[in-house]
Amino acid sequence: MEQNYYLAVDIGASSGRHMLAWLEDGKIRMEEIYRFENGIRPVNGHLCWDLDGLFREILEGMRRCGEAGKIPSCMGIDTWAVDFVLLDGRGERIGDSVSYRDGRTKGMDEKVYRRISEKDLYARTGIQKQIFNTIYQIMAIKDRHPEQLEAAKDLLLIPDYLNYLLTGEKKTEYTNATTTQLVSPVTKDWDRELIQTLGFPEGLFGAITLPGTRVGSLKPEIRQQVGYDVTVIQTATHDTASAVVSVPSTEDHLLYISSGTWSLMGTERPEADCGEASRKANLTNEGGYDYRFRYLKNIMGLWMIQSVRHEWGDRYSFAEICAMAEKENAFPSLVDANDDTFLAPESMIRAVQDFCARTGQRVPETPGQIAAVIYRSLAECYGKTIREIEALTGRNYDCIYVVGGGSHADYLNRLTAEATGKTVVCGPGEATAIGNLAVQMIAMGDLENLKAARACIADSFPQKVFR
Repeated sequence: MEQNYYLAVDIGASSGRHMLAWLEDGKIRMEEIYRFENGIRPVNGHLCWDLDGLFREILEGMRRCGEAGKIPSCMGIDTWAVDFVLLDGRGERIGDSVSYRDGRTKGMDEKVYRRISEKDLYARTGIQKQIFNTIYQIMAIKDRHPEQLEAAKDLLLIPDYLNYLLTGEKKTEYTNATTTQLVSPVTKDWDRELIQTLGFPEGLFGAITLPGTRVGSLKPEIRQQVGYDVTVIQTATHDTASAVVSVPSTEDHLLYISSGTWSLMGTERPEADCGEASRKANLTNEGGYDYRFRYLKNIMGLWMIQSVRHEWGDRYSFAEICAMAEKENAFPSLVDANDDTFLAPESMIRAVQDFCARTGQRVPETPGQIAAVIYRSLAECYGKTIREIEALTGRNYDCIYVVGGGSHADYLNRLTAEATGKTVVCGPGEATAIGNLAVQMIAMGDLENLKAARACIADSFPQKVFR
């Protein structure tokens, strides 16, 4: 019987990868086909994504599948959240693809709150305030480039736009749409009253569809470029939503950290908690697979380590950085990993040092000291977040599942076990791609449902335990 291949195109803020998978003896087998770089760059005074370059990389990875003689029957794309493009009436992109790390949203929260209070906005959407959320990005365009909104006919989040380039079909996927802070957790659809209140063009926001929806086949010109046709499946397009799908547990109540550029720490709930206590704790209710809510907090994450590594000329591997940090484990200083100072500083090293100096702590100087401050600060933040989640949910958790690239950071995971007093189960590392693939397999009928997918993932990929 011909092998059924699945292709996950998983694009993060710093890199992307094409992961090909198939089922063999009841287990998921996976192979990396292609990997490429991603990042933001200055364009016209803003920090922007090179979406044209990303799309070329997507096609190149698809071609590599054909060259390997492993043509996928379906594929899905996931990316980071909140960023979007505007399309005109011809389906052409309007303006630059500005990144969430750009400073254009400064002060836009105040403009939003003139129309709806921060408290009422959270009560309507359940989404935590982050100044880069889509709602503030659109307000920035409305404030500074209203002509772009007037010319726009569609708003597509980044993975939806990439699917559109492949198929010509415009669809908006649920898990990513919820991160815009414009979706109702009750109706699970656009809050059109809110959109009108903000003065945003209502026609920009198309129908929301669920993970597992068929987007379409490749456009003829794309088919010609890659050498075959494939069904594009709308996976859980928000990378964290895909990562959470891959948590290797069939428990009804679980606690996880999707550990990568960002650390997303939370649990799954059947209903959103849009109460004032959740808002004050800055917890969010993002949409998950099968209408589950990802009740979580965004923590700055390994972006801080990635940044200092680049400043050191990438001469140290992540494993070497962990080892150097462990040697400096007694270094006493800590920073607030969620402080906006660390969102997009010109120098992360200087930002860490300045924070320590400003708060009267010993200033780290060596790479090991700087890394130790970051790792220990992340672990402390995890401990605080767990206590908040347990208090707000009224539930105690014995175990934390760490998935994503950070599951390989043994030093950080040991610190997490110490800071939280929980058993820490780490893996799989390629969590987002695996969750992406699992949604495709459920859609195609090779896996029955989410519970079966998670059981299969637990059986297919090793985990490492810290106590």
